[in-house]
Amino acid sequence: MIRYTSDRQFTLEGFTLPFGGKLNPENRWIKWHKVIPWDEFAIRYYRNFDPNQGRPAKNARLVIGALIIKHKLTLSDEETVLQIQENPYLQYFVGFSCFQDKQPLAPSLFVEIRKRMGKDVFSAFEEVILEKFALSKKSPANEAEKKDESEEEPVENKGKMLVDATVAEQAIRYPTDLSLLNEAREISEQLIDNLYKQSDYTKKPRTYRRVARKDYLNLAKKKKPGKKILRRGLRHQLQYIRRNLRYIDELLDSIGTVSFPLPHQQQRQYWIIQHVYRQQNEMYKKREQRCDNRIVSIAQPHVRPIVRGKASKKVEFGAKLSVSMVDGLAFVDHIGWDAFNEGTDLREQVESYKRRNGYYPAVVLADQIYGSRKNRKYLKEKGIRFGGKPLGRPPAKTEENKERLRELKAQRIQDSRERIPIEGKFGQGKNGYRLNYIRAKLQRTSEAWINCIFLVMNLMVLLRKLQEQLENLYFLRFLFLRSQLKHIIARFLAFFEQMPRQVLQYCLYERLAF
Repeated sequence: MIRYTSDRQFTLEGFTLPFGGKLNPENRWIKWHKVIPWDEFAIRYYRNFDPNQGRPAKNARLVIGALIIKHKLTLSDEETVLQIQENPYLQYFVGFSCFQDKQPLAPSLFVEIRKRMGKDVFSAFEEVILEKFALSKKSPANEAEKKDESEEEPVENKGKMLVDATVAEQAIRYPTDLSLLNEAREISEQLIDNLYKQSDYTKKPRTYRRVARKDYLNLAKKKKPGKKILRRGLRHQLQYIRRNLRYIDELLDSIGTVSFPLPHQQQRQYWIIQHVYRQQNEMYKKREQRCDNRIVSIAQPHVRPIVRGKASKKVEFGAKLSVSMVDGLAFVDHIGWDAFNEGTDLREQVESYKRRNGYYPAVVLADQIYGSRKNRKYLKEKGIRFGGKPLGRPPAKTEENKERLRELKAQRIQDSRERIPIEGKFGQGKNGYRLNYIRAKLQRTSEAWINCIFLVMNLMVLLRKLQEQLENLYFLRFLFLRSQLKHIIARFLAFFEQMPRQVLQYCLYERLAF
């Protein structure tokens, strides 16, 4: 069931405080509240809700506003609720009509909200932001030009699209084979304890958990263990896990109930540690350091190692993002948990640009990895210039083409400079909004967390754009008033110059006499 109060019913003067006074209209949350299209967001958010059935849902403005506050201030779910409860400006921002000293929503509700808000919801939010952003750039002259162009000729390619990829790292412990096997062994011991209580066994299976723990600590405490010592430690942990998995299978066979004797969480852990054991055992036998679909976290088995080859961090653990950026607005086009080639997403990103704007970009600025022959052929068919170095051997320098080669080199240098903002956008997300520390546990909730961060960054761009437009409007008004004042003063002086001298003296004398 939908329960929503329109943003048009809220006024700053109508917000009441228990201790008197009024809210400051210059506060950042008051300004931001005026920019965000709450009603349009609510319509998109309620698309999958039944308006007549079910328990009344939380107000869409409260839900969306709480998510914006959480990621703008980089707070935890619990701290976000407390901040809204204590701050009257935040309560006005999320749609309260008066200050309420009570919990606006349960912190655990954030998990359900992230599960509910999929890619389709954030895509709808992006459409609203684009409409708002386009309105801020429109003018009557531009509209007339667009109408003339649409009547006479097809729409030509316009604008520049910046594309790149990055990794949003998950908040997990740095994985090592030894620590992962030790965690799997401890979970297997817990499963044996749980199954033993349900079985008819008179004697608990022997797991050697104290010896296994001692073996692990002796190796983990060494700063730089040798390869032979490390390999022996891995072999010991694999043997402990193999024995424990055999005991678990025997206990499950002995219980023999209709329903599975383990709860869902432990059943999931049992499935994961079996995969971990197979992968680690295979790498141990083959003396390799890699395998397909490698699990690096038992709590989050969907996370994969992404080899990026960066100087500071060669391997990252999280979701890989393909992002396109236009006029400061960044859009997440693809979220993948495996190490994919971002160059394969270029075609879909260009088509998404056309769906958003109605025309193709004139230039695509990207890394060389995007400049494959297939991508270059596609861009050439669409009349789009690729801002990168051409393939093949460079042409020989002659007197005829010397100037042309110099221009092309200058163009490539300029393109590389204009591509810098998308790197800055990644830095803003990771340093300002913790894009490199995603604390959600599930795959769906992690993707919603990432999309929320980009939503907040786009809303900040929209706020700055409207503020610049407002400042330009004030400046134009100032120039207009100044020109009008100069005109009035000039006409006033001209009037007195044309007046006869005797009349002027008489008027001044009468004024002084009065």
